Amino acid sequence: MATVVPPPSKRQRREDLEKQRIQQDVTAALGPAGSFKARFLDSDGNQTGVVEVPLADASEKNLSLLLNTLMAREREEFVPYRFRVHIPDSDIIVDQYPTDLMKLLKSHGIDNPFETTITLSAEPQAVFKVQAVTRMSHRIPGHGEAILSAQFNPEKSSMLATGSGDKTARIWDTETGTPKHTLSGHTHWVLCVAWSPDGKRLATGSMDKSVRLWDPKTGKPEGKGPLTGHAKWVTNIAWEPYHLWRDGTPRLASASKDATVRIWIVDNGTIEHVLSGHKSSVSCVKWGGLGQIYTASHDKTVKVWDAQQGTLLHTLSSHAHWVNHLALSTDFALRTSYFDHTPTPTTEEEKRSKAKERFEKAAKMQGRIAERLVSASDDFTMYLWDPSQGSKPVARMLGHQKQVNHVTFSPDGTLIASSGWDNHTKIWNARDGKFINTLRGHVAPVYQCAFSADSRLLVTASKDTTLKVWSMATCKLAADLPGHQDEVYAVDWSPDGQRVGSGGKDKAVRLWRN
Repeated sequence: MATVVPPPSKRQRREDLEKQRIQQDVTAALGPAGSFKARFLDSDGNQTGVVEVPLADASEKNLSLLLNTLMAREREEFVPYRFRVHIPDSDIIVDQYPTDLMKLLKSHGIDNPFETTITLSAEPQAVFKVQAVTRMSHRIPGHGEAILSAQFNPEKSSMLATGSGDKTARIWDTETGTPKHTLSGHTHWVLCVAWSPDGKRLATGSMDKSVRLWDPKTGKPEGKGPLTGHAKWVTNIAWEPYHLWRDGTPRLASASKDATVRIWIVDNGTIEHVLSGHKSSVSCVKWGGLGQIYTASHDKTVKVWDAQQGTLLHTLSSHAHWVNHLALSTDFALRTSYFDHTPTPTTEEEKRSKAKERFEKAAKMQGRIAERLVSASDDFTMYLWDPSQGSKPVARMLGHQKQVNHVTFSPDGTLIASSGWDNHTKIWNARDGKFINTLRGHVAPVYQCAFSADSRLLVTASKDTTLKVWSMATCKLAADLPGHQDEVYAVDWSPDGQRVGSGGKDKAVRLWRN
């Protein structure tokens, strides 16, 4: 009779199971076998040497650590990076780093990545991280009509200015959620509000054809009275960037429905130049850090002017309908001048120098200073321009199904967000104008959008009465903010990233926090 092997004991069975589990864990941890060669490229086109990276460790976070180590940075000086993948032997650049690099490469016909060198563009991200706003902290009534514009003070995010159809502008204390000043004087709707880059003055433009200046500390008018001269209502205003102020004297540009833009010397209220060349209403004005003024008009053109001479430099004419809005790649740096998370300089010289340095850093592209411009139009398209290279667009950006209402660059200058009447917001690559993703969620036109200071989040305001916060890493909804009772016309994210302010048809300002 054959000998039968006795069944394994309980202890043996336990040990066998444990061995199998450990084996599985080790296999899973190894992930895809093999490694690939990586070369890193910075925004100025400088390259690192080729390094070998195990595919199992090729996550964006690990690559960020590797690059910091290659650059011999101390641990506390590590900078987070976002990577773009250049597909070998092609012009394809993948903007969003994949969760599975092997799968991405195979989808582009690279079956053996171990023998190729993959170039990764590295873009540094803001070191501090803004949290998504998730709740309403204050609802502040006060305005008697719809709120049409809103902007935070660049110096103190505790101050928010709003302009309304009730003929007043107001300044609110966002820490306490209380009204600070009511700015009365206009005789018609206040269409736009703009803080000076040093945060010491507020300018308001109205349908009464005038621009007024205010002292935010007292709420009293500044200067010798309203700036008058426009024949029709004022549609938009832009301050001269801080580092360009001559003798500490700021200038201000106002755009009007009368087809002109006027440049005012703020301290004495005189007109320095009248920029006339448009054939129809000027819808938007931007003052760039290189001393150029950009204007968009219902005559389908964008014009570039020399601010000091008041002369026309270029006419950018590619749109087939009204141009509604403009954004500059340096908007955030110019708006916040010498204010950032580091201590504020004390002397005038230091302030100008810091403001100039922040502008140049924002404008630098492949080693040269190039302020880029994007225009949004009723023809459903946008154009990306590099005015320093002439009047030919860098890219035509197609995708919206209806009029494009609002456009903005991310503070780090890598993304563009556009909001339109097709209920969508679209995200684009600011380098070449390529489409990245569509943010779907609103059920009515999106009026405005604003990036957080670290460029990782975007807030959108819509006719559907809601605000929505989106993650730029995933292009997914991060927070839904219901709370308004009617259409939301204006939204701004504070420069310190702490809060969002919004206003609209229901007349009450709302503040949102994390």
